[in-house]
Amino acid sequence: MNQVEMIKEISGANPLKCMKCGKCSASCPSFNEMDIKPHQFVSYVVNGDVEALVNSKSLWKCLSCFACVERCPRDVKPGKLIDAARQMVIRQKGQDYLSPNEIPELLDEELPQQLLVSAFRRYRR
Repeated sequence: MNQVEMIKEISGANPLKCMKCGKCSASCPSFNEMDIKPHQFVSYVVNGDVEALVNSKSLWKCLSCFACVERCPRDVKPGKLIDAARQMVIRQKGQDYLSPNEIPELLDEELPQQLLVSAFRRYRR
């Protein structure tokens, strides 16, 4: 399975439904921090440019708040595509979960609390 198919499978999203309206990016609280915006992320998946995605800072700047998922009129789920790309990177490194001892090292005083909540949601499985 290639990386694009893996991202589609993990996310359950269909990036081909995107009509590039930009509502996802307009609702993104991390928009200014991202080098690849949510609507662009979808295009990268469609075009198969996964290497650029996994090397972008956007992959880790996304808060997983899913405001983009809620705003999308075509149910493309850009946030879930971003999350799936993250999961793919973590799986390729052979890491499935964070250990409790690793968490304090990752914390930063300026870290948004929303990020901690989304990380808890993701890593509690």
